[in-house]
Amino acid sequence: MYEFLLGFLLILGPVYAESIPDYQKPFAPIFTDKLVYSWTDKIIISINAPSWNSSPNQIDSIGQSESHAIKISSGENFLKPYRLTETSSNSGIFSGEIILTGFLHDVDGDGIFDTNPKTTGDGPTNGFLESDNDDSITISFEFADGVVLVESFPIRWNHGTIQFSKDTFLSNDVIQIRVIDSDLNLNPKMIDTVPIEIFSDSDNGGLSVIAVETSERSGDFVSTFSLSQNTSSGNRLYATPGDTITAKYHDYTLPKPFSKSDSQYVKTSAIVDYSTSPINRIQVSPISLSDSFGHPITPYLSNSQMQIVGTIENKINHDQEFIYFFQIKNSDAVIVSLSWIQGQLSPNQILDISQSWIPEKSDTYFLETYVWNSLNELTPMSPSTFTTISVDWLSLNLISVY
Repeated sequence: MYEFLLGFLLILGPVYAESIPDYQKPFAPIFTDKLVYSWTDKIIISINAPSWNSSPNQIDSIGQSESHAIKISSGENFLKPYRLTETSSNSGIFSGEIILTGFLHDVDGDGIFDTNPKTTGDGPTNGFLESDNDDSITISFEFADGVVLVESFPIRWNHGTIQFSKDTFLSNDVIQIRVIDSDLNLNPKMIDTVPIEIFSDSDNGGLSVIAVETSERSGDFVSTFSLSQNTSSGNRLYATPGDTITAKYHDYTLPKPFSKSDSQYVKTSAIVDYSTSPINRIQVSPISLSDSFGHPITPYLSNSQMQIVGTIENKINHDQEFIYFFQIKNSDAVIVSLSWIQGQLSPNQILDISQSWIPEKSDTYFLETYVWNSLNELTPMSPSTFTTISVDWLSLNLISVY
């Protein structure tokens, strides 16, 4: 009889019996891919349970039986039993996932609910579970009769952020704006979007652009737009150099102590600068000297009026304010005349700037001109010019211009 039984087992080959969990040393740690979740997150679950690796050559499952069930719950909603499958034969690690579906809520203020709460599924990847904005997800596994292992993880709404890719942009830059808000990852299996309002000092009405999620679960949304020199349309915002541009989105998923009905704008701003450096925005021509009728003069008598004429040209395609300074020093480096003219140049405008001056005595004078943006900032808009003028009691001769 013994020989017959031995022969029978040899014919069948090796036989594996189901492992019996150690009641005294329950080991089945529960892991998730995050420590904190938002209300519509995907949750990836892993349970390290080598005692339940009953078939080393096959993919095993756990949690599907009522006697050793896995239960996944959030508030009053739960999935039980929920099956997890082994990641590979003989790994002893069992995994699965569920998607939180939140509750009915309008996340963009259009009066329409943007969520589809439901609780359904039996595993390992078809689970959907309703959740609240300030909640927790609890995963329990009946490791053995009367031995239940439990882990819980919080569910929270978050403060979103919005930011430009730089603090300062040039007029011809492509501008990137980013929203980071995990609460707006409403469907972890799809790319979500967020509307962003953008406006400038020149166009307070502005326009709306759509930020697109960088991946299905990222909660990171990006949009780009450019600047226009006239009107806003499409993805082009009217903004001129010196403007502040502002971007904002409406956050309807605020964490406590805010309530579900609270909302607030989240904003950021940046500066629009010129594409041309300040020193090259206005071109200055050499100084010329003339009489009151605009005729060139040589020579010029002392104690007689002369016109000092400088020509400036706006080299950018935007209106530009300026202050043109005339400063004259005598041979002792004493300032004998200081005057300025303030104005605005339209795009690419050429303008003659004229200032009258009467030299009181014969001397060698030094004329300096400066073009600045304003008296407050004193930013040079062009290189300075220097002209030497020699005056005697009979005449004036223009010696050099450089």
